[in-house]
Amino acid sequence: MKQALGYVSLRTEWIFLELDRFFVDKRVTELGITSEQVDQWRATRINDAPPTISMKYSAISQFSRFMCKVGYDSFVPMMPANNARNSFTPYIYSNREMAAIFNSCDNLRLYDGHMTTIQFIIPVVIRLLYGTGLRISEALSLKNRDVDLGKRTIHIKKAKNGQERLVPLSLSLANVLEQYLIYRNRLPVAGIPDANSFLFVSPIGTRCRSGSVYNWFRKVLSESGIPHQGDHKGPRVHDLRHTFAVHSMVKMAESGMDLYYCLPLLSVFLGHKSLGSTERYVRLTAEVYPDLLKDQKSIGAYVFPKTGNITCDGNH
Repeated sequence: MKQALGYVSLRTEWIFLELDRFFVDKRVTELGITSEQVDQWRATRINDAPPTISMKYSAISQFSRFMCKVGYDSFVPMMPANNARNSFTPYIYSNREMAAIFNSCDNLRLYDGHMTTIQFIIPVVIRLLYGTGLRISEALSLKNRDVDLGKRTIHIKKAKNGQERLVPLSLSLANVLEQYLIYRNRLPVAGIPDANSFLFVSPIGTRCRSGSVYNWFRKVLSESGIPHQGDHKGPRVHDLRHTFAVHSMVKMAESGMDLYYCLPLLSVFLGHKSLGSTERYVRLTAEVYPDLLKDQKSIGAYVFPKTGNITCDGNH
């Protein structure tokens, strides 16, 4: 049902697999889910982070409602509080740091003969993430047919919220992609330029994984002199998306644009479901560049609430 509505259900399938193993271990044979079983399952998830637990409870709640609808009594658990979302502050790279990152990407070197390395795509992927605000999953899911260099657009089909969108490319970024394709298509891999083949591949034609990009990005941060804290504290690859949003807000403010009217544009550009997610970037911009936005009075007080800490959504 979720697939028919356009939602990507692989993560839900993994959650159901985990639940299935739990019920098998408990030798449960009666159809339906009880509150006791939910509590027992929760006690086994001691290493899951709050956002992960919230996501799993959401899947259980939806499934229990479906079970009730088709005639099997099931307990519908309440969603647990997810405080991680409200306490996360993204890392915003400065213009100087972005210049250092690009320079480090361009000077990456290999010292062995690994033919499966994705090192050669890193300068392009990092520029694409910063220049468009794409999520890393969206970028690595792109296929050749999704990129139209003539019209300078990218068609995002498998977005986080299940919403398709067109993302424009700057002239310089389009030139970077064009140069990448010229060299990529020289690889001795059958079908690499085909419309249904992935845009970013390894030298042997296999699809690139986000974990590999993250490992290379850590090397780039080290070469750029940017400390990496680890343990999900960043700076992360996903912070390039946050940086794109903040830098876009800064550029709009410097050009004299009214940010109140620009919010819907940026929201659609980023693929947000609501303006609430985009408004967080305005608050973050006000924190990082207080003098820049002090004259943006038309935005209204609701955009700049008086809180102790400026926060932003850190989900992938």
